[in-house]
Amino acid sequence: MDTLETRLAACYTGAVHDVLRGMGHERVVLPPAIKPLDPAWKLAGPVWTVSGRIDRTTSRDETLLGWCTLLAKAPSGHVVVCQPHNHEVAMMGELSAQTLAARGVLGYVVDGGSRDTDLVLKQGFPVFAAFLTPSDIVRRWMPDAYGAPIDIGGVAIRTGDWLLGDRDGVVIVPREVAEEAVARTEEVVATESDMRRALVGGMDPVEAFHRYGKF
Repeated sequence: MDTLETRLAACYTGAVHDVLRGMGHERVVLPPAIKPLDPAWKLAGPVWTVSGRIDRTTSRDETLLGWCTLLAKAPSGHVVVCQPHNHEVAMMGELSAQTLAARGVLGYVVDGGSRDTDLVLKQGFPVFAAFLTPSDIVRRWMPDAYGAPIDIGGVAIRTGDWLLGDRDGVVIVPREVAEEAVARTEEVVATESDMRRALVGGMDPVEAFHRYGKF
């Protein structure tokens, strides 16, 4: 039997968003600047959150130890979602991506920067970021909370929620409705397939809307 992760990965963000909105969940899409480094990448799984902020009083060793602690705490089988509270420095790079991948982490989503882009792309570890920059965290940034609720662009995110990311962006699925939302999305995708075949076969779009109840 397919796992929830596998089933969610087989969906696409537009359909999941529409289903969640129909269920009364409006603020589920992360800011549009947050995109995969490779548009072909898709990412699905349970969320583990981390947050931090700029701190220019820290030493080189303190910031690097803080970052290594973050990498060590990231749980296998999860997507790390980071609210760094800054748009100045890169929150992901080649060695960090390689480390997370080796530890079984599914991917990394950050409302912030990334660097070493060519090397990360070669590794194939899914990174979704808001921008690219060569600037690093040394003597600039420290994590301040692990697994605690965060907010990205007005979207509330908790450890244990689910995430789906593709080239259109990132959708957060509240953990309480994850199973129902995925099941409903699967139904929508099946209906869309039937409607697509009907339209390709020449059905009038208005007739298709009345028959399938969507477009």
